[in-house]
Amino acid sequence: MRMGSAGSSGREERLPSGAEEQLSGGDQTLELTGRHLKRLPGPVCALGSLQKLYISGTGLRELPEEIEGLRELRILALDFNKLEEVPEALCRLPRLTRLYLGSNRLFGLPADFAQLQTLRCLWIENNYLYHFPRALLQMPALQSLQMGDNRLRALPGSLPRMTGLRGLWLYGNRFEEFPQPLLRMTQLHILDLDRNKIIDFPDLAHLKGLRLFSYDHNPVKAPPCVADTVTLVGDGAQELMEAREERLQSLREQEEQDEQEENGSEAMQGTLRNDSSLLEDAEGSFSALECSPEET
Repeated sequence: MRMGSAGSSGREERLPSGAEEQLSGGDQTLELTGRHLKRLPGPVCALGSLQKLYISGTGLRELPEEIEGLRELRILALDFNKLEEVPEALCRLPRLTRLYLGSNRLFGLPADFAQLQTLRCLWIENNYLYHFPRALLQMPALQSLQMGDNRLRALPGSLPRMTGLRGLWLYGNRFEEFPQPLLRMTQLHILDLDRNKIIDFPDLAHLKGLRLFSYDHNPVKAPPCVADTVTLVGDGAQELMEAREERLQSLREQEEQDEQEENGSEAMQGTLRNDSSLLEDAEGSFSALECSPEET
């Protein structure tokens, strides 16, 4: 594998210090987080067998086109940098499953982003997204989408196309009303709408897949109506869940009592049946005695 290439200055470009030692251990992971990198060194993009690349908080403003050479990459962490756009070359990584783009300067995603059909987890929180990226609607296999601390005011009506989505974080945006498309996202397990401006929530009890709903720091007057299997986080949630637990406990105790009474009734009926059989046997014996030839 060629580790270096000639730079414009005529000097051979090399991997960052310590990188070769990381890779020599056999783990196809490269950790460059926290280093001050003006650009991603070319030799990194030549590591065709690399599976995990962490370059968070390095000050990167752009990525080279050569990054598409990382054909085996599964995890790419680019958060806490200064990226203003996602290069199309990144959209051509055929095995990428996790991508972290939080805390950059992104206003959107390119249309080619939809090519990342293997992607399962996308974190793009704390950017400048005013509109939900349309490319994501063409990624039904995406399971976890972190979009907190952006500028969203609405969600597209076609959001339910994302049938694989299980976790959706939308805290710290600019929603003034509950996004109606979410009412059709029955497969969601986690929904976070903290720190928005929603004053009222619709009935969410039909969202049977929901397990955690966070609505804290919204100007609501009462907790939303959800199924009994949902954990709520927000103003008034603790009291509601305590009351719900008491109600459910009462129902459980009543069911146990009814079951005990039913079992007792069945046992009593069994005893009566046994007694009846004994009585019939006794009556049969008495009748036989009455008809004994010795007495005739």
